[in-house]
Amino acid sequence: MQLIRTVSFPEPQLLADLSPLPEGLRGVVWDMQGEPDAAHGSIDGVILPYINAGAVLGNLDKVQDLKFVQTQSTGFDGVREAAGPGAAVANASGVHAAATAELAVGLILAKLRGIDQAVRDQATENWAPQRRQSLADRRVLLLGIGGIGQELARRLEPFEVTVTRVGSTERTDEHGQVHSSAQLETLARDHDILVSVLPLNDNTHHLVNEQVLAALPDGALVVNVGRGPVIDTDALTAEVVSGRLQCALDVVDPEPLPKGHPLWSTDNALITPHVGGNASAFEPRILKLLKRQLEALAAGETPANLVQQGPFQQASSQQVSSPQGASA
Repeated sequence: MQLIRTVSFPEPQLLADLSPLPEGLRGVVWDMQGEPDAAHGSIDGVILPYINAGAVLGNLDKVQDLKFVQTQSTGFDGVREAAGPGAAVANASGVHAAATAELAVGLILAKLRGIDQAVRDQATENWAPQRRQSLADRRVLLLGIGGIGQELARRLEPFEVTVTRVGSTERTDEHGQVHSSAQLETLARDHDILVSVLPLNDNTHHLVNEQVLAALPDGALVVNVGRGPVIDTDALTAEVVSGRLQCALDVVDPEPLPKGHPLWSTDNALITPHVGGNASAFEPRILKLLKRQLEALAAGETPANLVQQGPFQQASSQQVSSPQGASA
C-alpha cells in the first residue's frame, strides 16, 4: 500500500537531480522556512535540508498529516521528536561513512605529526623541526562500531595500530571483540588516542566525561567526528588548555564554537567546522540513497535506514535499529 504520494524537497536542485520521480510520487519544493505553500497540497513526506536542518525542525509540525521524514545526515538527534511518533524517520546511514572516516584519519595524522603547527610556522617563515608521535604503534580507543566506525577501523589497520572498539554493550561480532561503554574509564587508561564517531542520544550525552578524560595518559589525543555533546566540552577544555591532552575536533558543543572560547587559541587543539561528511563523495551517494528511498515509497515498500517506524509496521529489525555513528 502506497502511504506517501507527495514529498517535499528542501531546494529545487535536489528535486531536479532526482527527476523524473517514480510513478505515483509528486515532488514539491519547500525550504521549511515557515508554512508550506498552500499550492503544495497535502505533503506526506519531507526531505530535510543537509545544512542546518536543526534550525528548521520545528516547522515539521506545520505538515498536517506527516508520515515520513528523510534526513541527509547520519545523525538524527531531535528529528524523531520534531516529527512526532506518527511519522517514520529515516537517516542517511552509509552516505557519510567514507568521508567522515577519511577526515578522522586526517585529523589524527595532522595533530600527531604537528602539521597544524607547521601551518602556523609557515605563516611566520619559521623552520622548527621536532620529533613527533607517529600513528604507527599507537593504541586507539574507537567509540562507535556502526558504518563510520567500521570504515574508520578499516582505514586505520594499515597504519599498524591497535584498535579497541567500544559499543553500547559487550559482545563479539564478525570483526572481533566489542567492549561495553560502561568500561570506558578503565579502557581509557591504556590508550593513546580516543576517537568518537557516536551519535547523540540519552546514553551517549557526555559519555566522554571528566573521569574518562582524566583516565587518559598524558599527551593522549581526543578526536570527535560524531556529535559534539558526546564529549563534555568544559572537561575537555580544561585538559587541553592545561597541556595534558590534545584534541582534534570536527564537532563541538556548542556549535559553532563561540568566539573567544579557549579551544580556539590553544596550540593543543585542531578544529575543523563540522565538515566530516561534506565532501565530494556526498552528492552522488545521497542521490543514490534518495533515489532508492523514493522508489520504495512509490512501490509501497518500507524505506531503508528507519530509526522510527511510524506507519511502516513491517520494517525489519535491521532497519529500525539505531544506526551507529554519526556524521555531518
